[in-house]
Amino acid sequence: MEAFKNFKVAAYVYAYYVNKASEEEIQRGIDFFKRYIHLDKVYIENHRGVVDIPVEKLRRVKEIFEKNGIKASGGITATALINGERKPSYYDTFCYTDPAHREKFLQIVRDIASVFDEIILDDFFFTACRCEMCIEAKGDRSWKEYRLKLMEDFSKEIVDLARSINPDINFIIKYPNWYESYQETGYNPGKQKDIFDMIYTGTETREPHYSAQHLQRYESYSIIRLLENTAPGRNGGRWIDQGGSRDNLNRWFEQANLTMLAKARELMLFNFEELIDCIALPPLGFELYRIDDLIGKAGEPIGVHAWEPFDADGEDQLYNYLGMTGIAFEPTPFFNDKAETTFFAQSAACAPDAMEKLEAYVRRGGNAVVTVGFLRQVYNKGIKEMTSVRLTNRHVISNEYMINHANYGATEVAEGPEKVMFEIIDYKTNATHCDITLLAGDDNFPIMTEDNYGKGRLFILNVPENFSDLYKLPKAVLQGIAKHMSMGQRLYLGCNAKVNLFTYDNGVFAIQSYRPAQDTVSVIVRGESNGIENIETGRVYTEKTTLPKPEMKSDATTVIPEPTEYAYSIGIEPGQLYFFRLI
Repeated sequence: MEAFKNFKVAAYVYAYYVNKASEEEIQRGIDFFKRYIHLDKVYIENHRGVVDIPVEKLRRVKEIFEKNGIKASGGITATALINGERKPSYYDTFCYTDPAHREKFLQIVRDIASVFDEIILDDFFFTACRCEMCIEAKGDRSWKEYRLKLMEDFSKEIVDLARSINPDINFIIKYPNWYESYQETGYNPGKQKDIFDMIYTGTETREPHYSAQHLQRYESYSIIRLLENTAPGRNGGRWIDQGGSRDNLNRWFEQANLTMLAKARELMLFNFEELIDCIALPPLGFELYRIDDLIGKAGEPIGVHAWEPFDADGEDQLYNYLGMTGIAFEPTPFFNDKAETTFFAQSAACAPDAMEKLEAYVRRGGNAVVTVGFLRQVYNKGIKEMTSVRLTNRHVISNEYMINHANYGATEVAEGPEKVMFEIIDYKTNATHCDITLLAGDDNFPIMTEDNYGKGRLFILNVPENFSDLYKLPKAVLQGIAKHMSMGQRLYLGCNAKVNLFTYDNGVFAIQSYRPAQDTVSVIVRGESNGIENIETGRVYTEKTTLPKPEMKSDATTVIPEPTEYAYSIGIEPGQLYFFRLI
């Protein structure tokens, strides 16, 4: 098969397969891949669980792939049973406090560094061990503090060891998709990005209803952007598997598509053995060749600046839930005070200077959207000077809503399919404006408020107690939220939930539907355009509606200037991905 133009494809060859496979079996697997997907590289694992591959066999397997024109690197999965003793940790990950475990890991590194010029750590390079050794060594520190330092130090040790054996080694750490839990298990990208030569990204999303990880499908895109911004230019690739997709292979194809939409340099398929004679590989090949052609027409990814500091937690995965309502995000661990709009979830409040950054940013003219979770974390740290909004510790449920933005005269009332529970927040009339309201009986409660502060604006977003209830909000409410979240972006969507938007700096954008049936989205463009073109079909959409413009309210003498907005109506099919460009 022909090589891809915009990315490379790799496969992970795990130790259980290497341990049992003959050379003939491996060659047969390579031949199967050649029929459907051009394979650029494999990562051959020398250790997983209780299996260790001898150096001699590693070299023979490496030679087989290289004879077929496939580059070969090494891989390690950090699970083990040492001296027959089970440690109190999940998945039997190594105990990095125990000298016997450390020595075993160092030997694994010695072996693999003697064979390969590149090594990747599968995403089990973490610790949840609470053995007696760990409890004693931790002392008065929190598990987070202890594990972050422990894994930082051991990372330096294994990288130094690998370089002493092979000075040309390229050592890669792969991070999993559960970014909000990194710090609790010792994953330390803030430090490890400067210890390892490269990082790698796990983009595996799961069926969200039964998965305990809260993973929404949008995360196959957003986690790549987060880690690309963690180590720009050194995020080597993205890893997908079929877990959680057995009942619906489309989820696996979506992982691949979203991975490529985020401009991945390499796509890792887990794993080589499972995909031999697998019915999933041929359609994946078809989809990748399609995406390769389309992604070459897209510029650099852009979106709403979402600040996710290192070692942060709180409101886990929230911007991925919002991403499933048609908002395009660009998450990063580094705060950008030049961004026109910034999203502050509760996790952002983990930064010691979060409140100072927020106040200075808005005062200079930035637009900040903060969640109630963030508000709670900085409640007594100065945010009360920026807004009259106050917490009440009460709750309300309803399915009726009103949208009435401060800069507009038009009011819209909408009804959702089910009642949703929100925390009640209070505010003072005319000190703060309520842009989106929950109506309940003869009362109403804020979902999104707005305050002027300095040269900027502060929006407080009240999300449902169950984040997935965002998907029960009517289209008008989601559009109202997206309008303010997307300030500074050329376009945004008015849509029902279970739709993704991906935007690029050259006017190209993509829409992915997870809707169960046909639906219509409004592509809302700020400023004049000559239409929207479907890049694949050539169809041009020129019919547009001019949305209401800002207007002076009551005795006001001014309005906040905003570009005129035009809405294009586009039909979408369930499970489909569309590519467009602004004309």
